Amino acid sequence: MLRADSLLSFLIPAMLLLSGGCGSRVGLSAVNGGGASSDATRYAQNATTAAAVLQTWYSQSTGLYASPSGWWNAANSMTALANYARVTGDTRYNSVLANTFSAAQKAHANFINEYYDDQQWWALAWIDAYDATGKASYLSMAETIFANVAANGWDTTTCGGGVWWSTAKTYKNAIPNELFLELAAALANRTSGTASAGYLSWAQKEWAWFKASGMINTENLINDGLNSTNPTACTNNGRTAWTYNQGVILGGLVELARADQDATLLPQAEAIAGAAISRLAVNGILTEPGNLSGGDGPQFKGIFMRNLMELYQAIPGTSAQAGQYRSFAEANAQSIWRSDRNSGNELGGLWQGPFDSGDATRQTSALDALIAAAAMQ
Repeated sequence: MLRADSLLSFLIPAMLLLSGGCGSRVGLSAVNGGGASSDATRYAQNATTAAAVLQTWYSQSTGLYASPSGWWNAANSMTALANYARVTGDTRYNSVLANTFSAAQKAHANFINEYYDDQQWWALAWIDAYDATGKASYLSMAETIFANVAANGWDTTTCGGGVWWSTAKTYKNAIPNELFLELAAALANRTSGTASAGYLSWAQKEWAWFKASGMINTENLINDGLNSTNPTACTNNGRTAWTYNQGVILGGLVELARADQDATLLPQAEAIAGAAISRLAVNGILTEPGNLSGGDGPQFKGIFMRNLMELYQAIPGTSAQAGQYRSFAEANAQSIWRSDRNSGNELGGLWQGPFDSGDATRQTSALDALIAAAAMQ
């Protein structure tokens, strides 16, 4: 669903060409008000530089990235590259998507491992790749992964429903369920007939369960998961409200609103986005409420930003919320480039600065923020 005022014309080096998208997420390379936006061009140029540096950590043989970037992080890198293609029209990384689709399956066939969230990061990456390239095999892979999660991850004996975090079936938490919502609704939007109806039914079931689960707290932030000591009366466990948990739900609600034509879902997304911007940013810059060690935490902020981009595209461009999201994206993109970048254009994990270290996880997360800023011009 295109919103006229969010369409962009990017004049980045080499005069990038428009790459058509196949799903409901938009490619943003058309004319905005009859001329190119200098801000959009600048953010797109920065994203071009950041994407090139990201690939210095890429392994052609494995289709993955150097440590500390891990299995699920690579899926997010594929999503960032697919979004980069849709936003800028630059298709140079489509070959990377194709290589990873083949090479990474040497590690896990059909991208299925013991973690249901990992599986779904890959499924959403292939949906984004399908949107960017139109390759049906990518969409088919997303459906294969969804079928595995629905058959083996969904459970009603503990907490009355929801997807387990892993095949160990010891924890019901936010992220696999937010991903399940987004994946089901995204598939509903990209299929037809009984298949689409089935995916929509799953998305509606997931949202009904999630909304009633208690994970959305009184501040409109989402805590990490549920305490299931009493499996018939699970409660919010009060653990960290990570930025990515505030992000994925936005994409899920946007996809569900498109799938069932229910615009009343968007105010819930706006409430969560507003709470995250208010409570998880310091001086207007998104800050993770935890340390940035290892390969997980540094990924989270970019996931929030790219899902905020999805919400921005779904609401009226003249709304106060759209203005807030655009200003927030710009402030973060500018701070990353000004204060969190080394001489080699590696981007760190502290968006407010100073640069801490560079790796594919940090680079992908910051690239997400640059793409979001470009897309919101």
